[in-house]
Amino acid sequence: MRICKADKEDLNEILQLQYLAYQSEAALFGTKDIPPLKQTLEEVEAEYDAGVILKMIPDEGANCDGEADGASASTEGARIIGSVRGREESGTVYIGKLMVHPDFRGRGLGTALLTAIEKLFPGKRLELFTSTRSVDNIRLYEKNGYKIFDRKDIDDDLTFVYLEKGL
Repeated sequence: MRICKADKEDLNEILQLQYLAYQSEAALFGTKDIPPLKQTLEEVEAEYDAGVILKMIPDEGANCDGEADGASASTEGARIIGSVRGREESGTVYIGKLMVHPDFRGRGLGTALLTAIEKLFPGKRLELFTSTRSVDNIRLYEKNGYKIFDRKDIDDDLTFVYLEKGL
């Protein structure tokens, strides 16, 4: 797998991946009425402009410059199978929308994406959040050195847990 910065031309594909990848989160709540499933392309473009979005593509297919790697490359081989976002504000890097295509989960790709975004911000405090229902996400983050530092009840059914790493 290759991880590199996404281009603006990748954002629609990343948004489509987001709609697919966050179905499992929606299932935890029994509703599709969650922010990642309602986000628009314009909102993703704003996040792109404010920070960095990484994409993960298979080794075969397109390279990180968007050019095909040879005659065997195909659109299918070049598809984006993972992504993560980060933006720095006041010395803290906020990481969000870590996603892996459902067909590729359980292979360490989430850890690879998390490590790649962290490397772009050496020596910075890193912060992210997830729902307390997202036990697999919490396990992934804690395995990668994140520690819970806050919890916020949003409503009777939703509590966010905030995790940090660094400084």
